[in-house]
Amino acid sequence: MPRTDAGERAIPVTSRRSAFRFVLLIGILSFFADFTYEGSRSILGPFLGSLAASGTIVGIVTGFGELSGYGLRLVSGRLADATGKFWAITICGYVVQMASVPALALVDSWPAAAALIVLERVGKAIRNPPRDVMLSHAAKEVGGYGWVFGLHEALDQFGAMIGPLAVAAVLAHRGDYRVAFAVLLLPALVNLALVGFARLAYPRPQDLEAWPPPNVRGKDMPGAFWVYLAGSALVAAGFADYPIMAFHLNRSNVASSEWIAIFYAIAMGVSGTGSLVFGRLVDRFGFSVLIALTLASALFAPLVFLGGFWAALAGAAIWGLGMGVHESIIPAAVAPMVPLQRRASAFGLFTAGYGLAWFLGSAAIGILYDASLPAMIAFCVASQITAIPVFAWVGRRRRHELRSRPDRA
Repeated sequence: MPRTDAGERAIPVTSRRSAFRFVLLIGILSFFADFTYEGSRSILGPFLGSLAASGTIVGIVTGFGELSGYGLRLVSGRLADATGKFWAITICGYVVQMASVPALALVDSWPAAAALIVLERVGKAIRNPPRDVMLSHAAKEVGGYGWVFGLHEALDQFGAMIGPLAVAAVLAHRGDYRVAFAVLLLPALVNLALVGFARLAYPRPQDLEAWPPPNVRGKDMPGAFWVYLAGSALVAAGFADYPIMAFHLNRSNVASSEWIAIFYAIAMGVSGTGSLVFGRLVDRFGFSVLIALTLASALFAPLVFLGGFWAALAGAAIWGLGMGVHESIIPAAVAPMVPLQRRASAFGLFTAGYGLAWFLGSAAIGILYDASLPAMIAFCVASQITAIPVFAWVGRRRRHELRSRPDRA
């Protein structure tokens, strides 16, 4: 097996190019997926408000959606590991998700809208663990887990930036939420076409992993995985979902419906750029980068919920940076931490616990918002700050394991 002068495996150029094209293709189809569902999520708060939902209802509905979107990944992850049908499960998830968003144009009550909001999250739950495993197979060939997940998340979040801008344009022109949801049918169809193409072009993404990585041995999840999950759950619990932020901005007259969608677009742009930059830095510097980003993202709550227009805009941008951490950097650390043969189960288990914490936190944030705004802000900040020493411990543990492992790359 060829090696470089530094003693690392030399990756064939053709393998590297094929892996990069796969990551790029998955990123592009994710661009259209996020165009669709993040475009809709940018206005869900005001839309639910227009259907007579309260702040508590918005918090619980969106939180339960996240619980479904993360919790059910435990099932899809285990199913993917057990059956090996990564593409079939991924395609099913995309179909469910992409069908749910345009259907919001047809509802006229908040319970009906809530059902579709949850169903959209269910679709994401079905497709994410097998898709993430397929991406992880390309990581070593392309440049590292942080880089691959960061690059994918950047393309993903740029779609999440364009989608809300398109929705804002529709609202500015027509002022009708239902027309905005109907317009999102087009990127949904493009996404499904690209998913089908990717399945035909890369029927076996696992073949991209030319050499099995020097991964964790055994069948059980290591202790560091569980501690890391606990820290990540603290971050999730204190991280408000955007609909409750949009609900506040609308109710307090800080921003109009069009600007609320633009705020979200800016947040997604920051998220995508941050994922691309910080994913590479995490591969190089490890958990210290994650700790710094967690500390910075805790500032979103006081800025959004206490500030005026410009402070809220800055808070939304910081919230977007935190979202990039949630969607790329935090999951990227899971792949090298767990046994290779249980990678999909690990992604599913991790995101299930993460989603449960997000649901409980979102419900608490919604209830506290109606009862006491300062208490809600304190809860958001304290929950995320508490995760920092947990991440520091996991980072030290991982550095020790890498130094002591004789086959480390």
